[in-house]
Amino acid sequence: MAEKTVVEKTWLGILNKLPGARRGEPAVIEAAYAEPRLRALFPFPSHGALTLHRNTEFPWSNDLPFIVGDATECTVYAPLHASERVLGESLTPREAAALVVAHLPDDCGPTFEGPWPPPRDLTD
Repeated sequence: MAEKTVVEKTWLGILNKLPGARRGEPAVIEAAYAEPRLRALFPFPSHGALTLHRNTEFPWSNDLPFIVGDATECTVYAPLHASERVLGESLTPREAAALVVAHLPDDCGPTFEGPWPPPRDLTD
């Protein structure tokens, strides 16, 4: 059996509330984890938000939409540099996760281990 990646270990730690794992709104975490494209990204719950990143170490990519909310109502925000900030409001966690997936860049994934920006391919 293959060893779990940093992304897999992080998701499982959050979902199972393991010691040392970050905490987030369980309904939002579970809804995001249910989406395969989001499950492939690095989760970072903090201050009522679930951000997802293309990399596993600070500094974060911070270029993907994110969810703020709880089990009953969520808002999806575009990345900080986007002109339109709110992508959807008054959403269920599942609706919010689906909206994030719909707004992911085509080139999003797989997550790489390390800080942002990604290492340049030296063969280019």
